[in-house]
Amino acid sequence: MGEIETGEDYRDAVLPREQWEKRQFVQCDFSEADLRGLRTRACTFDNCDFTKTDLGESWHEASAFRSCTFDRSVLADTNWAGCSFLGSSFVDCRMQTIKLTDCDFSLVSLGGARLKKAGLSKLRFRETNFVDADLTDADLRGSDLTGARLHGTRFGGADLRGAKLDANGLVQANLAGAHVDMETAVAYAAARGLVVH
Repeated sequence: MGEIETGEDYRDAVLPREQWEKRQFVQCDFSEADLRGLRTRACTFDNCDFTKTDLGESWHEASAFRSCTFDRSVLADTNWAGCSFLGSSFVDCRMQTIKLTDCDFSLVSLGGARLKKAGLSKLRFRETNFVDADLTDADLRGSDLTGARLHGTRFGGADLRGAKLDANGLVQANLAGAHVDMETAVAYAAARGLVVH
């Protein structure tokens, strides 16, 4: 890793198509910056602010965004592979056609997120806040939703086959219209007090 940048001010910076590798940012402010087309590889961002940042069409590989704030950020047409968002929060972000592969969203706040038809398979969402999020028609096959907060989460048409949900999540979630495997169906019934023979 290179030198650590701490508390740097990138507000309103115009840095499209930049390529960053093994850079470290701590408590840096990227508010309203133009980072469209940015490419990061093995970078770390700790407690950074991406409020209203344009990250559209950016690519990220093995980068970590820990306890970062994404508030009204543009994340459309972005690609993330092997990235961690541990403890970060996403508020009113544009996330259409976001592509995620082997990413960790543990302890992330995605309350109210609009993730309709999103490809979210085989991702880690342990203890993630999905309260009032729209996951209609999302692909969540094989994802880990253990401990996730699912009050008011919309799952209509979502594919949850092979996904891990604990008893709490199964009680909170409204899975009407979701596609589940037999194991989840039985666990759902048991969590709601039914005796399955």
